[in-house]
Amino acid sequence: MSDATTMRRVGALVLAVNLALAVGKTVVYLDGGSLAVGGEAVNSFADAAYSVFVIVGLYLTTQPPDFEHPHGHERIEPFVALFVATGVFAAGGAILYQAGQALLAGETTVDFGLSAVGILVASAVTKYVLYRYVYAKGQETHSPALKAAALDNRNDVLTACAALVGVLGVRAGYPLLDPIAAGFVALAVLYTGVEIVRDNVGYLVGSAPPEALRAEIIERALAHPEVEGAHDVVAHYVGPEVDVSLHIEVEGDHTLFEAHDIETDVMEAIRDLPEVDDVFVHVDPKELGEWKADADVDRLAEGRRED
Repeated sequence: MSDATTMRRVGALVLAVNLALAVGKTVVYLDGGSLAVGGEAVNSFADAAYSVFVIVGLYLTTQPPDFEHPHGHERIEPFVALFVATGVFAAGGAILYQAGQALLAGETTVDFGLSAVGILVASAVTKYVLYRYVYAKGQETHSPALKAAALDNRNDVLTACAALVGVLGVRAGYPLLDPIAAGFVALAVLYTGVEIVRDNVGYLVGSAPPEALRAEIIERALAHPEVEGAHDVVAHYVGPEVDVSLHIEVEGDHTLFEAHDIETDVMEAIRDLPEVDDVFVHVDPKELGEWKADADVDRLAEGRRED
């Protein structure tokens, strides 16, 4: 199965689960009036709404390259993830406002049975399984949008547990625990939005990838028997993928054909990394005097050798 098909199917699964949970929580909320359950219902409807946009975004990002987008459409994904964050912030703010109003009033009236406990336990279990599955698929396909959806599912486990505390508190005779729990739900939802923004802004502003990936890039360049050094290694995100440029140092008596083969071998070795999109390799002959030390290259290469 291709990455594109996998991403679309995962997006559809997330939408279906969120819709089912939203309907179930709404029924329980209307029956008993728990603010914590109501907050969870709002959260699930927000999840379902942004899931639609995730599916649309994933469809666009998996389209093949064309004349206007020769590198493909993957760079749309961080924008999709940021849209997810917008929906998360809206849901968190709505839940927090409702909980604050109830706390300021100083009283809350709820009347619900074990159905509230059941829907929250089911939500926590379902969201945990969904988090593990979606995050694994996000890692497998290197999809920021799926990873953002996975993080939201992970935090939904926490919000369901917080809501469960509120529900059980009401049943134990402490009704104010319900809006307090709803407040914790809201804060967890808002934190999810912060995480999504933090993770995806780097894709849009050209941040450097993790050091482990940079070290792997350097190791693959230096692994070629004709390459004696590397410098001016630059790796940065262009959307969710990494572009790499570097200078490799070789003996100057190679023919043009040999130098071309060395450059091609190094480029292909680095491009085989799943996170990498484009690679630009500049070959430096020593006679030009361009060989120079690069502290970052030395540090990362030494770290890989120690590992």
